[in-house]
Amino acid sequence: MFLDLVDVFGSGPLSGNPLAVVRGGEGLSDAQMLRLTQWLGFSETTFLLPPTDPGADYRVRIFYPAGELPFAGHPTLGTAHAWLAAGGTPREAGRVVQECGIGLVKVRQESQERLAFRAPPLIRSGPLDAADRAETLRLTGADAEQVVAAVHAANGPGWKLLHLASAEAVLAAEPVAKAPPGTDVALLGPCAPGGMAQFELRAFAADPQGKLFEDPVTGSLNAAVAQYLFASGLAQGRYVAAQGRKVGADGLVHCTQDEAGEVWIAGRVETVSSGGSLF
Repeated sequence: MFLDLVDVFGSGPLSGNPLAVVRGGEGLSDAQMLRLTQWLGFSETTFLLPPTDPGADYRVRIFYPAGELPFAGHPTLGTAHAWLAAGGTPREAGRVVQECGIGLVKVRQESQERLAFRAPPLIRSGPLDAADRAETLRLTGADAEQVVAAVHAANGPGWKLLHLASAEAVLAAEPVAKAPPGTDVALLGPCAPGGMAQFELRAFAADPQGKLFEDPVTGSLNAAVAQYLFASGLAQGRYVAAQGRKVGADGLVHCTQDEAGEVWIAGRVETVSSGGSLF
């Protein structure tokens, strides 16, 4: 087995969300995959496996410290990058098909450094009820007077999203320290005109011990947010989202909607370390 370390969605070296990719782990049990994920301590670790679907180039299992995810964004781009770097050849040039818990996900090569995945359909959308809205406000510490909308944005992770009036309101929020395991809550706000990014995001999740942590850059959340923004007319064609500034990252996520209406989430992907032997 081999371990690759990959940086995803960074604006430069070591500025995005780190990912561990395990190659050759077919013999690992679910418990061993979870234990290794917990030991490594990243937000996610992926296990690159042979596909079972004839339409896929590879299969991936995505673990986070509390269990397994059917889909996640930065693990999708990071795993595709590691597979290509290790000599993987897609059936269709420039396009990789990943098999994961939600089915097949398309990944395209936009440049030497940038990959994009097609956003999967939302599992749940629409307004949060009063109880969910109040709990999301409590967990994130956002100012209730700044809330423009409160919606479900679930596409694997069950994101509950507060759309705030500004990026400043997003950055000013002070989340609580503890939350129920399985919590996935997020904040969105528009940036002032003229900058690199048009929107600011923050994402919070709870670890198995109930500690609420902030994720540096989150592909699944950006995919769900992009679908919300494009569908509501709050963004047209393409935009850039910033994430991670409160935790020392400097992530940039490029979101586009093509002529067919499909949403693509793109970012810079860089190998940090490759081929370390495990066990």
